[in-house]
Amino acid sequence: MLLVAFAFASAPAFAFQGKLKVVGGDDTLEGILTGASLVLTAEKEGNKNPQDILAAAQADYGRLIGALYQEGYYGPVIQITIDGQEAATLPPLTRLPNVSKVVISVDPGPRFKLGRAEITPVTKKTRLPEGFQRGEPARTDVIRDAALAGVDGWREKGHAKADVIEQDVVADHARSRLDVLLRLNPGPLVRFGDLVVDGESAVRQDRIQDIAGIPSGEVFDPDVLVKSAARLRRTGTFSSVTLREADTLDANNQMDVELSLVDAKPRRFGFGAELHSAEGLELSAFWMHRNMFGGAERFRIEGSVGGIGGETEGLDYHLSASLTRPATFTSDTDLFIRLNLDQLEEPTYYSQQASLEVGLTRQFTDELSAEAGIAYRYSDVDDDLGRRQFNHLSFPLSATWDRRNNGLDATKGSYLRADLMPYVGLGGSASGGRVYVDGRIYKGLGEERKVVLAARAQLGSVFGSSIKDTPPDLLFLSGGSGTVRGHSYQSLAIDDGTDETGGRSFVGLSGEVRTTFTDKIGAVAFYDLGYIGANGFVDDTGGWHSGAGLGLRYQTGIGPIRFDVATPVTGPDSSAVQIYLGIGQAF
Repeated sequence: MLLVAFAFASAPAFAFQGKLKVVGGDDTLEGILTGASLVLTAEKEGNKNPQDILAAAQADYGRLIGALYQEGYYGPVIQITIDGQEAATLPPLTRLPNVSKVVISVDPGPRFKLGRAEITPVTKKTRLPEGFQRGEPARTDVIRDAALAGVDGWREKGHAKADVIEQDVVADHARSRLDVLLRLNPGPLVRFGDLVVDGESAVRQDRIQDIAGIPSGEVFDPDVLVKSAARLRRTGTFSSVTLREADTLDANNQMDVELSLVDAKPRRFGFGAELHSAEGLELSAFWMHRNMFGGAERFRIEGSVGGIGGETEGLDYHLSASLTRPATFTSDTDLFIRLNLDQLEEPTYYSQQASLEVGLTRQFTDELSAEAGIAYRYSDVDDDLGRRQFNHLSFPLSATWDRRNNGLDATKGSYLRADLMPYVGLGGSASGGRVYVDGRIYKGLGEERKVVLAARAQLGSVFGSSIKDTPPDLLFLSGGSGTVRGHSYQSLAIDDGTDETGGRSFVGLSGEVRTTFTDKIGAVAFYDLGYIGANGFVDDTGGWHSGAGLGLRYQTGIGPIRFDVATPVTGPDSSAVQIYLGIGQAF
């Protein structure tokens, strides 16, 4: 008896076969039902437990009906048999020793169309779904979207408590028609009340109010709440931000906004590394305090050492400290103070420099931001033109329009950054200016974007000051990971036979074809082109070079690991091969 029990307990569960039959052979509908079925999901995942299969089959009646209603089929007939027995007739606790075959038969019946399709009242600017009109398929998601659009239309006009008060939905099976009447109650015009902060935070209440920027007394606008939450998250001070509209209005139809916050850990540190065969190894690290003075101020210290083992045989050092105060002057404007110290030992120059900058950053939308400041720059330079010192008062301006879906691995969207830095010479230094533009565009092919086309264009110009009178770190050089891969780091310069310096004009063009083989592994083919000129515009004083290569990508939780191998196509270093390793796509 004991042996029999043991044999029964250890008997293997056999895989079952699931089959879906749809009357009419509609491939699109069959795909939708396959995705909705728990039975077919269990078969795909290799689940062999008979009780799980029974539970899935009995749940599938409701799931399949819901999927059919979603597509406008309101008179379906569904049969699900487990080894010939209707699943619905089996008690839920039935002990099945084994399941070999589950057959799902679906007769969807006729597809219903909308007869009456009315929602009232709506605002003039309300945009109802295109499918919510007579003669269109009576999809439940379209009806739901119409109700939401009607409510949202009133909310955008300031009626925060608009709601659906009546749903008159009648199915005419004889004519396969669905009549829908939705009635809305806009409710009163609502104004913002107070911001009520729930819970404790290390950030002062007045600063939370300033950052959130809820305009008490003004007409309600749902976009204000979205932007308010984004501002609070953007500070980096909070790990959780939740804004809720109060359930009730006061006597003046004002509505409070309830805010729940959870503080993030006040201090954070991180480090990084990037390796290029020509440029060498770069190590970087940072330390940040998220709430320095109790007003969500961010204090950050960061440093890096580059050129370790690189072709320049020297090291680049960078140390900076910055303090950022959010919500200065306006809720979307941050004040910043930055101090930078650098030692650069580049192929064409050696420089020790320092700068102090004060400025403002304004976030206009989620995609568009701008920055303006005033800075003092000092640099001590030694290059082919001799030993020089530069003192400048500069006025850096920049704007960034970032529409990428992912900063480290974009598959669609675009990116544009423009920098303008006029500078005034002090103590005999020349005055002038520098312009730099970086534009990128990404196009994914197919629904899953297995292939992505990426392109980048960089343009730069120095005006007003000659090459000799311009700090060399403001001049342009080409070659290496950020410009033309395959060529030695900053190998393309202005060379008159005696002196080698950076140029006053720059063009960089890059194109990539990215593809993925699995969820983790992908490959890239790329081509880069660069130009450096002696004047502030492209002319025959300059020269071009290009490079091409292949790369592998391995996806991680924070971005793809990049491994590229490149070689020159035109220009110097015609026999070189360069290797690049880092995190994130090249651009």
